[in-house]
Amino acid sequence: MTTLSDRPHTALLVIDVQNGVMADAHDRDQVIANVNSLIEKARTADVPVIWVQHSDEDLPKDSKEWEYVPELKRRDDEPLIHKLYGDSFEATDLESVLADRKVGRIVVAGAQTDICIRSTLHGAITRGYDATLVTDAHTTEDLTQFGAPSPDLVIAHTNMYWKFHNAPGREAGIVKTADVAF
Repeated sequence: MTTLSDRPHTALLVIDVQNGVMADAHDRDQVIANVNSLIEKARTADVPVIWVQHSDEDLPKDSKEWEYVPELKRRDDEPLIHKLYGDSFEATDLESVLADRKVGRIVVAGAQTDICIRSTLHGAITRGYDATLVTDAHTTEDLTQFGAPSPDLVIAHTNMYWKFHNAPGREAGIVKTADVAF
């Protein structure tokens, strides 16, 4: 139902599953296993897997913290988007990568729930994409010292509000890893 014309395809976005981001992530191993499952489902269905990789002062480019976790393996033919902002579309070539593949719907997994995942979901909807969040394939670290709820509540809240999010001509939604069909 995307508002983007001639964009019938779906892509999987794997956002920031990097060593430094995942070091203290809630339910780290299960989330990575779920992301791996999504990657295999996408590859089997010939759906593009698009990798997004953040860099900043805590994730300096080419550092160990900046690298993707070793459990996930990107193929050379799968696009890699380098970003500096929470929204994976902001100041990147993600839009052109998706346009080249006629993608109008994205399926989102990765980290961090309360920063890059939310920003990218909203960025996608704003730009006319349908955006589906995989409820058990995103995570965040414990930021309670800064007044945030515990990670499990941040994840649950994000899943709840994305389930009910909508915009004219676009669809938002949620799905569990086991139920993803590309």
